[in-house]
Amino acid sequence: MPPTLASLVHHSALKLTVRAGEDRLDVPVRWAHVSELADPVPYMEGGELLLITALKLDAEDPEAMRRYVKRLAGAGVVGLGFAVGVNYDDIPEALVQAARQEGLPLLEVPRRTPFLAISKAVSAAIAADQYRAVTAGFAAQRELTRQALTTGPEGLLAALAAQVDGWAALYDASGAVVAAAPEWAGRRAARLTAEVERLRERPAPASSVVAAPDTEDRIELHSLGTGRRPRAALAVGTAAAPGTAERYAVHSAIALLTLTTERSRSLQAAEQRVGAAVLRMLLAGEPDHARAVAGDLYGGLLDAPFRVLVAESAPPGADVDPLGALAEAAESAAARSGESVLVVPERERLVVLATDGGTAVAACTAYADALEAARLVPESSGGEDGELVVGLSAPAGPIAAASAYRQAEQALSVARRRGRVLVEHEHVATGSVLPLLADDAVRAFADGLLRALRDHDATGRGDLVASLRAWLSRHGQWDAAAADLGVHRHTLRYRMRRVEEILGRSLDDPDVRMELWLALKATSAE
Repeated sequence: MPPTLASLVHHSALKLTVRAGEDRLDVPVRWAHVSELADPVPYMEGGELLLITALKLDAEDPEAMRRYVKRLAGAGVVGLGFAVGVNYDDIPEALVQAARQEGLPLLEVPRRTPFLAISKAVSAAIAADQYRAVTAGFAAQRELTRQALTTGPEGLLAALAAQVDGWAALYDASGAVVAAAPEWAGRRAARLTAEVERLRERPAPASSVVAAPDTEDRIELHSLGTGRRPRAALAVGTAAAPGTAERYAVHSAIALLTLTTERSRSLQAAEQRVGAAVLRMLLAGEPDHARAVAGDLYGGLLDAPFRVLVAESAPPGADVDPLGALAEAAESAAARSGESVLVVPERERLVVLATDGGTAVAACTAYADALEAARLVPESSGGEDGELVVGLSAPAGPIAAASAYRQAEQALSVARRRGRVLVEHEHVATGSVLPLLADDAVRAFADGLLRALRDHDATGRGDLVASLRAWLSRHGQWDAAAADLGVHRHTLRYRMRRVEEILGRSLDDPDVRMELWLALKATSAE
């Protein structure tokens, strides 16, 4: 505890006597300051014990003393020490009454007690308090370090909560609570997700002080990590602002958790290199070798049905990394649920292999849906300008990994063409092929293929395009197609010969019939 007026009064060597403000002696004293100025307020910071002899004061003037004491109290001076036997044999009654009216503690300093002795006593008490705080801080640091090494972040948070007489919580890169102490603090910490997200948008290191909803807690939020974007965050809740010892404990916890985060980051980088090798083996059709390399790293992921997700984006801007955010969503969800996930970043592409029906796939889908809902990806831009495009395969096993990867790439291509954030291969495979024709390249091909027939029809010499459509729709049945058109079958035969002559292609070729039918469908969709 810092020195107080009460501790100075009880100091046996100082012999101080309380003349006013007896009920306010427990106020901390930040410093002892000597000033004989008639108005020392401009030189006060608050928290001082002011020592005077009234050399330049009319201490017997009641009105002057009221103004003097009122200004001192207003400036935050916590006490007034008056030396008797110098200019006044006793403290003038006007000053005593003024101090009582303002509630300002007034201490009588005997002549044999020099002001220097009081200053030394205050300074020594402050130094002793700071030494106790530093010693307690080092002890807290040792305990936090021990807990970090033996029990991990959970034990560290428990030790920190005990040191600050409050609670502490750790958030992952997605802003979700991963550990809290005491146990009840998890619910309180979960209410701060929005505040943590705002903190993570600021360059590290960053901190903020917030108020918890429905509580009187004072909460400090600190980012963790040395990168541009924080990897985690720490929340510390207390009833009041932490003291020196508590501040040492908080700073030690930040350093230890940052070290843990960065070490995890290095391990994650190594894991990604292993993951890239495992993925290459799976795509090369070598699942047994992939399992041998992975060992227990991915649990049963390589033996259960999984999905392959392929995501792409253009190079991100200064504040946007859609692939990084998607990877964080998958890894954080998997970590919370205890499932394994394989995440392999490849420059402007991200490959994720995750359990079918698991939380990682759900988190990726939810992230893409959020982008879609927020219209962060304009319909006309697809994957340009750093925006995200994702393809998701159907469920597959290790032997079919290469097929699943191709499915994800195909779905990604459809997503880019349709201006969507995410497309699942199953949705493409179970639907019609006709929506895939809504592509500029396909339409350009169709227009070029049918242009000569349209030019012919424009001269009024026949209706070749409509006749071709009717004939193809009836699978080459002359009578049925002629009936649909309302013409004789010989007329229809003549028109089909003209189609072959104009196009220079035979309608007996099934590939030609297929291309003409798709061209008619593509142009009719305009």
